[in-house]
Amino acid sequence: MSKICVLGQGYIGLPTALLFANNGCEVVGIDVNKHVVDTLKAGKMPFEETGFQELLDGAISRKTFRAESFVEEADVFLVAVPTPFDSEMRMADLRYVISACEMIVPHLRKDNLVIIESTIPPNTCDKQVKQILEKSGLKMCEDFYVSHCPERAIPGNTLREMVYNDRVIGGVDEKSTQLTADLYVSFVKGNLHLTTSTTAEMIKLMENTFRDVNIALANEFTQIADDYNINVWEAIEIANKHPRVNILKPGPGVGGHCIAIDPWFLTENANNSSLIMMSRQINDSMPQYVLKMVKEMLAGIENPTITVFGVAYKGDIADTRATPAKKFIKLAEKEGFRVKIYDPFVEEWSYPILGLEEAVEGSDCIVVLTDHSEFSSMEPEIFTRKMRRLNIVDTRSIINKKIWKKVGYTIRLIGTSGQK
Repeated sequence: MSKICVLGQGYIGLPTALLFANNGCEVVGIDVNKHVVDTLKAGKMPFEETGFQELLDGAISRKTFRAESFVEEADVFLVAVPTPFDSEMRMADLRYVISACEMIVPHLRKDNLVIIESTIPPNTCDKQVKQILEKSGLKMCEDFYVSHCPERAIPGNTLREMVYNDRVIGGVDEKSTQLTADLYVSFVKGNLHLTTSTTAEMIKLMENTFRDVNIALANEFTQIADDYNINVWEAIEIANKHPRVNILKPGPGVGGHCIAIDPWFLTENANNSSLIMMSRQINDSMPQYVLKMVKEMLAGIENPTITVFGVAYKGDIADTRATPAKKFIKLAEKEGFRVKIYDPFVEEWSYPILGLEEAVEGSDCIVVLTDHSEFSSMEPEIFTRKMRRLNIVDTRSIINKKIWKKVGYTIRLIGTSGQK
């Protein structure tokens, strides 16, 4: 039985640790956050997602998982810590990855395998990781092995995607790649695609950059549609009937820890990346575009109040990382708007989250920024009497327009210009 030390017990590290623990490995989950460790020691998940608690219960019953605050000797070390974005430098902040590797050094032994799951720029394994781990006195590819195996999982469906999605495994040499593949085959039911560490590093960034560029194209189509007074949602739907066209949906911007950030990791040391950088600019500008629509609707109203529906970066989850809602709210406040927020999933955030009726009371306009399914089936007559004026801007094309119109709302969708 292999012993695995998983550094980082967050949204990716913890389920990865538990999957290994439920499939024949002895696993120690390491985290510097004492609350996370204490919660796991008590047999409880530090965050909620479908299937995770059952996975933890299974590992505990098998006695194959425990949580600790300090790294210890193991056969395999797996790094799954966050990789923040340095917004000033527009590049990856590798401090947590570097710190995790430094924690491994005193415990690194001959024939150990080190796997980096954290998202990292190309050449990180061959350069920074190698330099840090070789402080142990051991040599990479001779005494120990290193690979990159990026996660491919989406919040809200993490467990299923970790098991059934294909995985990319890239080692610094062939033995590193094969050792890692032999480990992941214990729970991954998708195909394993074997390559080099640098290629694997780039693939993860390419995947999210593709989505960012595609969304930017949709957002640019949205603004062009306004110029021509057509409905971009209808146009995209019909264009996607073409067998080789798949335009993604427009929206108020791009959020999450991956799509809004990974393109910068890819371009930080590249000479030719103008398309990617332009796409980032387009997506980052969408909160201003949405605010312009709101200002046009509320022109002439003194001391306007708006209600934001949804601050999570995507529908039906509570994740607010890099959400475009924050930029929209900051811009709106600068313009003199009073902003109130309702989100059925988010409980705590940097702005107060209110109940539905409190959030709409005295409001002049609802601005839908997140595609929570609740908004698609919402019956506005329940709270319409609380509103001061009946306006709504839907950036996700999710509301039932017939119902809202029947109650008397003026509706604007992005990419529909003056159309009602």
